[in-house]
Amino acid sequence: MDYDYLIVGSGLFGSVFAREMTDKGYKCLVIEKRNHIGGNVYTYNEEGINVHKYGAHIFHTSNEEVWKYINKYAKFNRFTNSPIANYNGELYNLPFNMNTFHEMWNIKTPQEAISIIEKQKEEAGITNPKNLEEQAISLVGRDIYEKLIKGYTEKQWGKKCTELPAFIIKRLPVRLTYDNNYFNDLYQGIPMGGYTQIIEKLLDGIEVKLNTDFFTNKDKWENIADKILFTGMIDQYYDYCYGELEYRGLRFETETLDIDNYQGNAVINYTDAETPFTRIIEHKHFEGADSPKTIITHEYPQNWEKGMEAYYPVNNDKNNKLFEKYQKLAKNENNLIFGGRLGMYKYYNMDQIIEEALKLVESEIKN
Repeated sequence: MDYDYLIVGSGLFGSVFAREMTDKGYKCLVIEKRNHIGGNVYTYNEEGINVHKYGAHIFHTSNEEVWKYINKYAKFNRFTNSPIANYNGELYNLPFNMNTFHEMWNIKTPQEAISIIEKQKEEAGITNPKNLEEQAISLVGRDIYEKLIKGYTEKQWGKKCTELPAFIIKRLPVRLTYDNNYFNDLYQGIPMGGYTQIIEKLLDGIEVKLNTDFFTNKDKWENIADKILFTGMIDQYYDYCYGELEYRGLRFETETLDIDNYQGNAVINYTDAETPFTRIIEHKHFEGADSPKTIITHEYPQNWEKGMEAYYPVNNDKNNKLFEKYQKLAKNENNLIFGGRLGMYKYYNMDQIIEEALKLVESEIKN
């Protein structure tokens, strides 16, 4: 074999694994089907602005080990994610907090907010939430659900809220304080200079082949290294032998504008059902770029079909059961490992991806 490890995909998972194994004396080859490294965290500079090509990526974690690790490769600013929700022209602060409740109900105290939410929960008669709609109403009442959750979520996932699992909405903070910080994590920020520099440093000195699709010459790539780390779709690897897992696709429309400030915030979510996109990202606000122009991206969720990029696994009961079948196949492999969001079919944040990659390194070294 020419290599100890073939790593399929140059995203965060594959790049962290390649760096760590290379530093431990293993010979790695990374192949990437796109024309650039970095997977979905890839950023590029235009007009003095670092553009997040595949949607907003805000690093946040409470894992001190992961925070120290990522800071070896970039300096982070103090960006705090404070998105705005636009519902048919009405603006609300996110996540759900006293500012949201004040704007929604013209109230000022936590007691007033609790009273309204409890009344709306009682009217809905939900005691044991069985889906996302029931869970959302139980958390924040019907008004906020109807205006700020329902339309956005159904656009994002392409399913009715009554068809989605309750756990999706549990990720959103609900606060009885005037705090617009979206994340509860201890550490948060954007790498100054973008994310691509991190991947470049992780892959420094490691052989990388771009524009190289594993499946166009599968026999060759399966016999070039002692082990394969595959970070693509696990069902695709097995030629969909049990059927297709569900994913969500995304489409991005990015444009440069001859003004220096378009919306005054990095992220504005459009929560009504009629607006076809879910959010507008204004990239310069992530790092406070000093540019006479601005670059914005409209983000459109779409149904995933074979041949399209997959962005989000749809972790409902049906898909999780199907994934378990593929997972059983994977457990019988001696020289094949699956990693990342698509390989592990799980909605991981960036810090969780790094954590999982480092765990895999430890496991490989022990074996």
